[in-house]
Amino acid sequence: MELKDISEWWKGLYGTCGLTYARDRMVKAYFWSYTVFYEQNYARARMMYAKLVVLISLLDDTYDAHATIEECRELSAIQRWDESAVSLVPEYLKNFYHKLLETFCEFEEEVAIIDNHRIDYAKRAFQKQSTYYLQEAEWLHQNHKPCFEDHVHLSSMSSAVPLLCVGMMVGMGDAITDEALEWAVGTPDAVVASAKIGRFMNDIAAYKHGKNKGDIESSVECHMNEHQVTSDDAFATIDSLVENEWKTINQARFEHHAILSTVKRVVNMAVSMRLYYDDRKDAYTFGTILEDVVNNVFLKPVTI
Repeated sequence: MELKDISEWWKGLYGTCGLTYARDRMVKAYFWSYTVFYEQNYARARMMYAKLVVLISLLDDTYDAHATIEECRELSAIQRWDESAVSLVPEYLKNFYHKLLETFCEFEEEVAIIDNHRIDYAKRAFQKQSTYYLQEAEWLHQNHKPCFEDHVHLSSMSSAVPLLCVGMMVGMGDAITDEALEWAVGTPDAVVASAKIGRFMNDIAAYKHGKNKGDIESSVECHMNEHQVTSDDAFATIDSLVENEWKTINQARFEHHAILSTVKRVVNMAVSMRLYYDDRKDAYTFGTILEDVVNNVFLKPVTI
């Protein structure tokens, strides 16, 4: 029923926005939310998480695959977060801007019984996401070749993991304490580690399959250029970095006993990266890779 409801929401969003160049990944987005929140009582968190993934995906595809640099800059209207700012965005993005604000208003209504101010954290995180995408677009426009360290710093933030961590905590309502929410909002080491794991695995998969024309050089390419090594050498180095990030995430499980249930969600998110990007594949962009898994989870009945 959740998948049915969110699919209907997506059809309305996609039909209204008319961004035909964007990927249709609603089912994969919901499935991703399910890997983080599989418990029955977290329906609201699942739905909010999945909707955020879709909104991020639409924004990402706009910056990467369609918008000119001038249009990317005009999307800074997101920093205004006000209906009056719609006049600042390109004509073909006006409906998207409206739906973005509308969706967050719906989020606000859903969590109002707990604390409607919490949604402000998610708004600010989404605004930061937009600035990360713009910075990447500026790098591409300027033909800037960042060093590996600078690339990892920006691209791990643009991975949307920090935003999703905040969003999913807000969606959990009274199951999350103010202390836990503040921890997630502060982009702690565990969240950064999860972001780097996703970025590194994604970049390796993208290098294998070829990047979009609007993508900046990946961490793989930056490492190859900076150290004058082969792609296999870069893969080996980045794989070792991924292992180090797993240690950081596991350390958080020992250090934050008071908010362990919150840390668990970040762990779940990191683990889900292996489902989507393991074996040098990109199962989010190439959705058919996960088709059998999705069918087994949602369509085929379990024999009892």
